[in-house]
Amino acid sequence: MQVALRHSGIWIAIGLVLMIVLSRLVPHPPNFTPVLAAALFCGVLYARPSHALLIPLLGMAAGDLVLGLHDQIWAVYLAVALCVGLGRWMLNPPGVLTTVAASVSGSVLFFLLTNLAVWLQGDLYPLTATGLLACYVAAIPFFHHTLIATLLFGIALLGLARLLQGSQATGDLLPLQHR
Repeated sequence: MQVALRHSGIWIAIGLVLMIVLSRLVPHPPNFTPVLAAALFCGVLYARPSHALLIPLLGMAAGDLVLGLHDQIWAVYLAVALCVGLGRWMLNPPGVLTTVAASVSGSVLFFLLTNLAVWLQGDLYPLTATGLLACYVAAIPFFHHTLIATLLFGIALLGLARLLQGSQATGDLLPLQHR
């Protein structure tokens, strides 16, 4: 029993990586994946920042090996990494209201950063304030997918975290309380 508890953090990490990879590979509406929610909760669940960062980035990289790379990939990975930090900061302690706030903040952060990268590429929009505004306006129809997915998966992961807390999971996992 003690061995199973000690290694629960590893199994949760594997589960989160698989969830990220599979959710990106199966057909889904644009940006409707648990990636940001997983990043937020990795920031809460893992004591070591390196573990918290590695899990969602590994899931993204594994998915990108199949899906391929693109010019804005740096912005996507940076947004995911920043969501890990956002989770460490905002979800302390994790609850429904903090999960909603972190999900909205993470979704906005992702929207702003990734669309800034699209604009900076210079292929679709002129590199002017008007071009940046046009880029953000054109991306608005996709934002609701990111927001809804992050909220839904965030609440689901909060429930999972509460279950883990009740099972006395140990290892690299943090208790769900103020740090």
